[in-house]
Amino acid sequence: MSGSDGVLMGRAAPGSTGTPAPTGTPGSFSPTDVAWLQLTVAMAERLLPVLELVPARTTDPAWRRLAAQIEAIERADLDRARRLLAVAGAPATNPHEGHDMPGMVTAEQVTALRAATGSPFHRLLAGHLRAHLAQAARIAGAEQHAGAHPATTAMAGAVVRDGNAALARLDRLDPG
Repeated sequence: MSGSDGVLMGRAAPGSTGTPAPTGTPGSFSPTDVAWLQLTVAMAERLLPVLELVPARTTDPAWRRLAAQIEAIERADLDRARRLLAVAGAPATNPHEGHDMPGMVTAEQVTALRAATGSPFHRLLAGHLRAHLAQAARIAGAEQHAGAHPATTAMAGAVVRDGNAALARLDRLDPG
């Protein structure tokens, strides 16, 4: 949901000018900041293909709406994390490539999602979204407390707020 100021659930909507450009010098980022940003990128890159399946796998407007909302947030987070990593001078490579970590959807799980429709798809999707959102909020909370770079810890705060809000919407659709 975006307001007239271009803010999407605590962050600027994709393509808006509501989010300030990341600032800081490479030295102002702690190793925790960089590690959290890298993990945020890796997790978003794993979730986006799942969200892109939704329009073809379900006709339920509530599931489509939830997926679209989460996808917009994930794309904005991905863009912001990549920009912050560039400001930090971190390598553009993904140090988590090939790692299956909590909250990350695996290739096998994506294959199962591609084969499902309707209620079975909703159950699988709910499980993956719940795992992703909970883990993203958990590690963002850790970044808020242990991070050093102000724009990075502010982003982490938004990830916690938005993740908890998305989990509440998910719980209304799928009490799990």
